[in-house]
Amino acid sequence: MKLYIYDHCPFCVRARMIFGLREMATEEITLLNDDEITPINMIGVKQVPILQKSDGKYMGESLDIVSYINELSGYSPLESVRSEIQNWFEQVNVFYNRLVMPRSVQLGLAEFAKPSSVVYFIEHKKKLIGDFEENFHKTNEYITQMQQYFVELDALMVSKEWLNGKELSLEDIIIFPILRNLTMVSGLNFPEKLLNYTHKMAKKSLVNLYFDCAI
Repeated sequence: MKLYIYDHCPFCVRARMIFGLREMATEEITLLNDDEITPINMIGVKQVPILQKSDGKYMGESLDIVSYINELSGYSPLESVRSEIQNWFEQVNVFYNRLVMPRSVQLGLAEFAKPSSVVYFIEHKKKLIGDFEENFHKTNEYITQMQQYFVELDALMVSKEWLNGKELSLEDIIIFPILRNLTMVSGLNFPEKLLNYTHKMAKKSLVNLYFDCAI
């Protein structure tokens, strides 16, 4: 199987996680961010992740890929998300990209290997977050907000192994990619329990963190 991704993409991290956590093999292929033709030829739209299954057929949508690989691995469906966790995710999702997106193009990631791919990303994402430089200059303001959200999430964590305290669930699949991307933000302090969880989940799922190159 092959998994087409962008490194910075939280939806791609969802798919990458399930392969690592279920010890399933896949070849990861990073597309350039301005490559529209490849994903459109595969699934009809310009989005990732895209899974090319063993039979050669393509599958999009991150949670569909997660469900497919989880079932293929012989596991029962993943437990759903608590309403409190879903609410946290929806609130954070409103602004966390203002911290992450201006940094993602500065990390030397494979999807931004060409200047045209950086320009493409910035031009498209400005519609979502506004001016990249302006958002970058508001880092301290956004960090203050995020620190409060960290306190709230830390209180919702049942254990540092799994968010629900029992087993892998959709909570981990949805929340870890957000935490992972926030590791690219220098000066953002993770509470101890949340930090331990982030490191443990990265190790178990074989998904790298950005602490070493944080900006």
